[in-house]
Amino acid sequence: MRIIELNESSRKKILENLLKRSPHQYETYNETVAQIINDVRSNGDEALFLYTKKFDKVDINADNIKVTDEETEYAYKQVDPKLIDIIRKAKANIEEFHIKQKQNSWIDASKEGIILGQKITPIEKVGVYVPGGKAAYPSTVLMDIIPAKVAGVKRIVMVTPPDKDGRVNPGTLVAAKEAGVTEIYKVGGAQAIAALAFGTESIPKVDKIVGPGNIYVALAKKAVYGYVSIDSIAGPSEILVLADETANPRYVAADLLSQAEHDELASSILITTSRNLADKVLEEIENFLKTLSRSDIIKKSLANYGYILIAKNMNEAIEATNEIASEHLEIMTKDPYSDMTKIKNAGAIFIGEYSCEPLGDYMAGPNHTLPTNGTARFFSPLSVDDFVKKSSIISYNKDALEKIYKDIETFALSEGLSAHANSVSVRFNN
Repeated sequence: MRIIELNESSRKKILENLLKRSPHQYETYNETVAQIINDVRSNGDEALFLYTKKFDKVDINADNIKVTDEETEYAYKQVDPKLIDIIRKAKANIEEFHIKQKQNSWIDASKEGIILGQKITPIEKVGVYVPGGKAAYPSTVLMDIIPAKVAGVKRIVMVTPPDKDGRVNPGTLVAAKEAGVTEIYKVGGAQAIAALAFGTESIPKVDKIVGPGNIYVALAKKAVYGYVSIDSIAGPSEILVLADETANPRYVAADLLSQAEHDELASSILITTSRNLADKVLEEIENFLKTLSRSDIIKKSLANYGYILIAKNMNEAIEATNEIASEHLEIMTKDPYSDMTKIKNAGAIFIGEYSCEPLGDYMAGPNHTLPTNGTARFFSPLSVDDFVKKSSIISYNKDALEKIYKDIETFALSEGLSAHANSVSVRFNN
């Protein structure tokens, strides 16, 4: 991890370096992903089973691709009861937060004979992709399924790659059952995304696909967008800590490392107005690396995408923070709530030294599926809104339309659309 003076040049170079992590930069994989998608689209289960054998080294067929009730019951016996209780606590917090996001249909009627409104309808079928193997995250299962359930989605189809024995991670199964999944299939990778997008003999076609995955999954979601909706094309995890001289260097270091351990492409950035804090944070990082289990991954992550940026003042620090638009933003300053009001771009904002990022990952309630790679400038966290459609409602009686039909007719003719004009005028011209 390097300490750099924040200026126009350094900021530009860092942004360029961070953008290299985007799935959009890995075009060399596009041909492979396209081939897998086309094969599954054309050949259904046959292709699905062949790719599962090739990539996951396990024989999956029409008889065992779907997770059974017995497998789920067995998973409950394998998971520590304490963890099951914690999963249930997290579920309750996530549900409580997302219930507040629900919108209701509405209608406004006027005395002039005009009715306008909006109808909220849940998406009927949603696919949830859950990584398997070493990257098994029951917390993400809760975050992706619960908003869909709260929104009223009737069919929630989960896909996740099996292990070499043809089983699904027990924690993943427990979390999915607790969250309210409808059905689970043992398939992963680009082939799973293709199956959800187009349907096979075993897996139903869905209307929207959500959930994180590796580069093949990300590019597959990008490729099927338009045939189905997707949540986003997620990139590697990232954290930015905004701090001044009042911050605890031990806490700052620990929080930077919490994201660096995800993988070598993860980004951890400290922007501070205090050189003294920067030096102390580096010392704390070195101490933590002696004991953390994933220190090898952390070291590579920090070497590639770890930065400590020294700003001249807090305004400059906040400006850079907004430009980077990090997935996770922690604010550890003397007046964090005031500084928070100046933040325009961030996936999730953690305020104060006891609001560490893992709080949001596991237990607080807000969704931890967040925009990455600077997309917080225009994307939002996964929410109930992602699982509903909105239809406009318009109703005019004759008197109401008669008052404005000439305006509509004129507008339509100005655009050269005479049939539009006729559609209105025909109701009043004998």
